Amino acid sequence: MKKIFTLFLFSAFMGLNAQETANRFFYELTFKPKKDSAKLDKVMMILDITKDKSIYRDYTLVAQDSILKIQVDQMQKAGVFKDLSKSITMPKFSEKVYKFYPGMKVQYVERISSGFTPMNIGYNDDTKFDWKISNEKAKIGTYNTQKATTEFGGRKWNAWFTSDIPLQDGPYKFNGLPGLIVKVEDEAKNYSWELKGNKKVPNFNETTYIETISPGGSGGKVQEVSREKFDKTFTEFKKDPFASTRPLLKPEMLAQKMPGSDTTIGDMVKQQEKMLKDFFSANNNPIEIPATPAKVKK
Repeated sequence: MKKIFTLFLFSAFMGLNAQETANRFFYELTFKPKKDSAKLDKVMMILDITKDKSIYRDYTLVAQDSILKIQVDQMQKAGVFKDLSKSITMPKFSEKVYKFYPGMKVQYVERISSGFTPMNIGYNDDTKFDWKISNEKAKIGTYNTQKATTEFGGRKWNAWFTSDIPLQDGPYKFNGLPGLIVKVEDEAKNYSWELKGNKKVPNFNETTYIETISPGGSGGKVQEVSREKFDKTFTEFKKDPFASTRPLLKPEMLAQKMPGSDTTIGDMVKQQEKMLKDFFSANNNPIEIPATPAKVKK
């Protein structure tokens, strides 16, 4: 019995110590969402780095995770529906970019719907950045940096990295320099990321609370497809986010009211559809410029 009890304590101790700590780097992203407008927008993005991978994403929902949990718990206890989209700040970007160490496999992920169930689709990007490192140096914030240039996604990029942080990583898909990227921007300044700080995140969990409770579970499993299939699938989803759900929404279901509310399921679907279409139409100036298909000579 003593041996069993000791084994139980050892297992519990190991379980506690299995909790991972991440290094979270905060990048302020200044970007131009519309091609035909000079107006700039800003959002905070994060790069969470663990021992075996990094995750890049919009910080907006992550920052509100505990607030969302409280609101959902209150809804469940009261049995009353509440439209959370009216009380939270929505993100500017929906993608996640994973980089798996040590090989630096890059996986780009978006979330779409399959009927009532959200699902993650992603593709592997095998781009090898051809960096040209110059002798130019600059002090950016508290970091001593050195300049490097490359071409990627139809744009020319200038980056500044610091060898003081020996991580060959950076925001979005950028990687491969001998130090963490502190700042990177395209020459026309459509997109510009700048490192603003970092902190340790103990007991790190890459899945947010909302992803955990959404249909489909943990929110982490990714269906990998080719880049071509991804682009086609995601483009179709953006045009009609409820295409796969609409056939399942029978009239009697749409007429039902949400618990403790005068809002019907039909009303909620319309609101969600508008919110998604507004979200996707807010930016027509992507980070990577889509390649124009070559014209076939007649």
